[in-house]
Amino acid sequence: MAEMKKIATRDSYGETLVELAQQGADNLVVFDADLAESTRTAWFRDVYPDRHFDCGIAEQNMVAVAGGMSTMGYVPFVSSFAMFAAGRAYDQIRNTIGYPHLNVKIAVTHAGLSVGEDGASHQCCEDLALMRAIPGMVILSPADAVEARAAVIAAYNYNGPVYLRFSRLATPVFHDPESYQFQIGKGEKLTDGYDVAVVSTGLMTTEALRAAVLAKRQGINVRVINMPTIKPIDEEILLTAARECRRIITVEEHSVIGGLGEAVCSVLSEKMPCYVRRLGVQDQFGHSGPAAEVLRDYGLSAEAIAAAVREVVRPDDPAPAASDAPAEEE
Repeated sequence: MAEMKKIATRDSYGETLVELAQQGADNLVVFDADLAESTRTAWFRDVYPDRHFDCGIAEQNMVAVAGGMSTMGYVPFVSSFAMFAAGRAYDQIRNTIGYPHLNVKIAVTHAGLSVGEDGASHQCCEDLALMRAIPGMVILSPADAVEARAAVIAAYNYNGPVYLRFSRLATPVFHDPESYQFQIGKGEKLTDGYDVAVVSTGLMTTEALRAAVLAKRQGINVRVINMPTIKPIDEEILLTAARECRRIITVEEHSVIGGLGEAVCSVLSEKMPCYVRRLGVQDQFGHSGPAAEVLRDYGLSAEAIAAAVREVVRPDDPAPAASDAPAEEE
C-alpha cells in the first residue's frame, strides 16, 4: 500500500464536534471526565466553553447527568476512555441510557490494545461485548479519520443511544473525504476476491488491507470488508461473502468473545453456515508496550492476518464445503 497520512480517529472526533456546532447544532453538549485533552473534547471546550461540562473523575455521575440533559432536548456526547465509560459506568449506560432509550452518545477513546504503554488496566478489549448486549444500542467503530467524522455526524442525527469507539493510535487515512458515504448498519467492500473474506473493524481494517496485498503475492485473492457498524451489523454483505467466498476471517482489536467475530458468527450460523476464524484477543488481558509491538504480540498485524489467510485457504486443497466446514477454528 502507498504511504498514507496518519490521523487518530479521536482527533477526528474532536474536530467534528466543533464542526457540528459551527454548522448550527445548537443542542449539542459535551461531557468529559477529566480527560478532555486526551479525548479531544478540549477542542470543543475551547470554542464552546458554556456547552462543555467536565464532571471530574466521576464517570457514573457524568452518564446520569447526560441522560437528564437529553430529556430536555439536548444531544449529549459523553466522553472518556473505553475502560472508564463502558467499564466503570456500565450500570448507568444500561439503566439510565439504554433502558429508556435516551438520545445520548457515548464516545470513547483509547479503546483496545493500541493504548499501548498504558497497559492492561487501560486496554479495554471487552467494551463491544458489553455494549452489544444492551438492547437498542447502536455501535460504531470507524476505521480512519474520514469514517470517524462521518460516524459522529450520523450518531448526532440518529435518535437514540450510540456507542462510538475511537483509537488513540494514529492510523492511515484511506477513505476519500469527497466521495465517502457512511450509513449506520452498512459494511463496505474494499477489495474484491473470492478465496476468502476478511471482515475487519476499526484500525484493524488498515492491517487487513495490507494483509490482502501480502496474500496477493501468494496468489490468494482476499475480499476485505470494513465493518464500521458492529450493531446493527450488515447481514447482507456477510451473507454474500459467505456464499461467494465460503471462508471468512474476522479481525478486531477486541476480545474474540462478544465482539465483531461473534456478531458475524451469530448471523452466519443461523442463515448461511460457513468456515469462520476469529482473530482478536484470545481470552487474555493485554500488556504494556509500544502499540505496534503489542498488536503484533497478539497476532493483530498484517503479517499475522496474511498467515491466517494462507492457513485457511490452503491453495493446494479444495475449499471446505459450506455445510461441512467447522464454525470456527482456534
